Amino acid sequence: MKQNAFYAQSGGVTAVINASACGVIETARKHRDKIGKVYAGRNGIIGALTEDMIDTTAESASAIAALRHTPGGAFGSARYKLKSLEQNRAEYERLIEVFRAHNIGYFFYNGGGDSMDTANKVSQLARREGLPLRCIGIPKTVDNDLPVTDTCPGFGSVAKYIAVSTREAALDVASMAKTSTRVFILEVMGRHAGWIAAAGGLAGQSPNEAPHIILFPEIPFDPKAFLARVQQAVAKHEYCVVVVSEGTQNADGTFLAQAGLTDAFGHAQLGGVAATLANLVSQELGFKYHYAIADYLQRSARHLGSKTDVAQAYAVGKAAVELALKGETAVMPTIVRKSSKPYRWTIGKVALSRVANKEKMMPRRFITKDGFGITAACRAYLEPLIAGEDYPPYRQGMPQYVVLKNRPVPAKLKTKFVLE
Repeated sequence: MKQNAFYAQSGGVTAVINASACGVIETARKHRDKIGKVYAGRNGIIGALTEDMIDTTAESASAIAALRHTPGGAFGSARYKLKSLEQNRAEYERLIEVFRAHNIGYFFYNGGGDSMDTANKVSQLARREGLPLRCIGIPKTVDNDLPVTDTCPGFGSVAKYIAVSTREAALDVASMAKTSTRVFILEVMGRHAGWIAAAGGLAGQSPNEAPHIILFPEIPFDPKAFLARVQQAVAKHEYCVVVVSEGTQNADGTFLAQAGLTDAFGHAQLGGVAATLANLVSQELGFKYHYAIADYLQRSARHLGSKTDVAQAYAVGKAAVELALKGETAVMPTIVRKSSKPYRWTIGKVALSRVANKEKMMPRRFITKDGFGITAACRAYLEPLIAGEDYPPYRQGMPQYVVLKNRPVPAKLKTKFVLE
């Protein structure tokens, strides 16, 4: 008897996570002889725990196809990390209970390292409980920090946005530097890995072009060296453009800007490093400054999506279904780079145990010796990932995005689950 599939989005969404959802749903619909319905979790994994699921069969083929060019999370996402099996077995048993009740034999979890850990643990418990459940992780993170895969869907588009924004802002600052702003600082995402900050380096083609300084989490912040570099850039070019990762750290490992709060995954809540640097520049050098925090804008800018990124996001969603149909479980499809010039890639796979709760940092060879820029090797890695344009359809000057019906699946269980 054919079984249903459950798909959920997890963590911070991206400009292309819905392209992965499109890949999952369209591929599953091509295999109706093996896969019944595709249910989506409303607000991610919470939708499974609370038995609040969405029946994607209510959506037309054109609506599902439109997910490919729609940003955000079409079914809702959540920052909710399941505890270990030992700490809270009830959560995992609840998932198994819901999956049994709705005849779910395929579990597709679209997220980062924490999500891959969840998918792996669900796979382990299903095996112990004798539930024929195929668990496939689908990579997604703008931070580009999942190991093994060459890149993570979501990163290419945010990298393109940051590179373009840096170049455009630099032209603005340069035109006014004589009588106005001398220092511009762009704060970008990246808690422990500086991939997004590195993408800002693509804005300049020569050492004299902005950005003049990039600050990475991998390189301890040296205020004296930083101020000296700012002063040098202003003396030479009349202005200085800085791209800084939100996770930039002091020499002792503390974040330059930490709000003192944590999110549902237990991660420190960051923000404000641009303001911290701007105050330092003002107090020590007296330069007029402006700063911007890219924040959600960088990860939702589908109007500037990378064609490469969109294609890869769709491909991992499609591959997840194909892997499951081949009997695979506890694996994640990966992007394998075959060559950079010309850029060629294919889809591979990796065991979830190899990527769960692990982070891929910027290799030191991608960062210049002085710690303030990217190397030629880094540029060669990054450039193909932002290549190509994949514009959404426009009407009256605005991009047209889809909003799904998100029709609920009738609950079957009498018991309710209360989130902790």
